[in-house]
Amino acid sequence: MSTTTQDFISRWQQSDAADPTSVLKYEKTLSNIQEVTARSGRVIAIAIEGDEQIKSLVEHTIQIPQAPELLLPILEVVPLQLLAYHIAVRRGCDVDQPRNLAKSVTVE
Repeated sequence: MSTTTQDFISRWQQSDAADPTSVLKYEKTLSNIQEVTARSGRVIAIAIEGDEQIKSLVEHTIQIPQAPELLLPILEVVPLQLLAYHIAVRRGCDVDQPRNLAKSVTVE
């Protein structure tokens, strides 16, 4: 990663940590995780590398690199799609022909 890119990401991370909305979302997420685990729920968390607070609360953690908050959904979707794919394969579902999928194109 170039120095310019690292500087950009660093500035964004500092602004995310200082943003009250971001902090509130993070605290609510921690609270929700604690509620689920208190009721013996199993949690698989997607967390930023180095986030030991979430890692200590959950059974399994998928770590993604640090990035600005606006880019996180792009980084989160890839491991979630892979998780869904592998769960479907283990369950014996045909991932190439999902059932109950309505046809969007009529074949003649």
